[in-house]
Amino acid sequence: MKFDAKKVVVVGLARSGLAVARFLKAHGARVTVTDQAAEAVLGHFPAEARKLDIQLELGGHRGASFETADLIVISPGVPHTIEPLAQARKRGIPVIGEIELACRFIEKPIVAVSGTNGKTTTTELLGRMLAEAGMRVFVGGNIGNPLIDIAGRDADLDVIVAEISSFQLDTTVDFKPHVAVMLNISPDHLDRYGSVAEYALSKGLLFRNQGPEDFAVCHGGDLLVQQQCQQIRSQVLNFYPQPPADGGSRPGAIITPQQIALFIPDVLEGRIDLSRTALIGPHNRENIAAACLAAAAAGAELEAIQKALDEFQPLAHRLEKVATVNGVHFVNDSKATNVDAVVRALECFDHRVVLIMGGRNKGYDFAPLFNHVAARARKLIVIGEAREEILAALAQAPAEGCETATDMADAVRRGFAAAKPGETVLLSPACASFDMFANYAQRGEVFRRAVGELA
Repeated sequence: MKFDAKKVVVVGLARSGLAVARFLKAHGARVTVTDQAAEAVLGHFPAEARKLDIQLELGGHRGASFETADLIVISPGVPHTIEPLAQARKRGIPVIGEIELACRFIEKPIVAVSGTNGKTTTTELLGRMLAEAGMRVFVGGNIGNPLIDIAGRDADLDVIVAEISSFQLDTTVDFKPHVAVMLNISPDHLDRYGSVAEYALSKGLLFRNQGPEDFAVCHGGDLLVQQQCQQIRSQVLNFYPQPPADGGSRPGAIITPQQIALFIPDVLEGRIDLSRTALIGPHNRENIAAACLAAAAAGAELEAIQKALDEFQPLAHRLEKVATVNGVHFVNDSKATNVDAVVRALECFDHRVVLIMGGRNKGYDFAPLFNHVAARARKLIVIGEAREEILAALAQAPAEGCETATDMADAVRRGFAAAKPGETVLLSPACASFDMFANYAQRGEVFRRAVGELA
């Protein structure tokens, strides 16, 4: 793929967009970066782009730039349906994303992880397993370093492990992972997709270009995942969250609370001991099973997989134990930005919790949480833009009712006052963070600080 003197428009100036622009500039392209946001809110990125002698169009998109481009590359946060892109496609101008651009310059096998929940934990764990097996691994994609950072520079690597979002999959054409992992599919990003079915189809693009020599690691008990696996050509490795009545289709993995039984013909057969892992909850057992299957399919041996699992620690903002104050435990699950993630969090506790929810609704109906909150939460504290929607759906669920907090610090104080020694105050918002915070990580940090002020 040659870029000499070609005009390439990069849509979206942030970490991914800047990395793409840098790559294209180094390959001789004439690069224009456009962003709807004004320069004042884009932080250091405009200054970094100008150092590269890149043309910037900020504060809105200019149709003429799109219509005269030779290629358009869009960042994950940019909807692929915006009008300037639609007009460019009508003119036959190719529109791809950063992942698609990167994969055209990567020679080594890619292990791609997608799904609604658990992607980052699974991706990081999988990377550790392969590294423990002695492989030279790059871990990135939708987390950490953009995949474009390794494009054309993977000669010294053995494998690339990449977290891939549905937004990134929407703009792929030839992307072909050797091992594709689909953890689960539940309603998410309904502010961007017209329906759950449309969202699931985007996820299914992960398998589109795979062949018989490739592997698809799939949740065997998730109907939406299984629907996306019906017509794929790769070797399917299903993992089951509990032993199915018929024994489950093999090859794949069967999960119990104590161990995971793995079987991949001509590759690996054995059991993974779960007694030493720091990852808690049924959902994390699914993440572990998926990582084990993917690592084995990519060439890791059982001993390396087990050792990496035993040493792996939970990631920040994902059921992270923050502190215990006067016998009350505080757990930060700020990354739980959808309804299903909250269900998974609640399932981890064998006692009632004080639950903090709220933020910006991404198009969810909170009613499906009612029975779960009723069973696991003694009190619910709501914050943010979605607080009235959450109250309308869940006000009658907790045994001791609901409270509205003005901000995170107020929510933590109210949670501490409501909780009894031995109980947990759980931040698991079911919402995006952008009404009050820059991102879920900042929300989690503010929660931590508020807990620290109690001690």
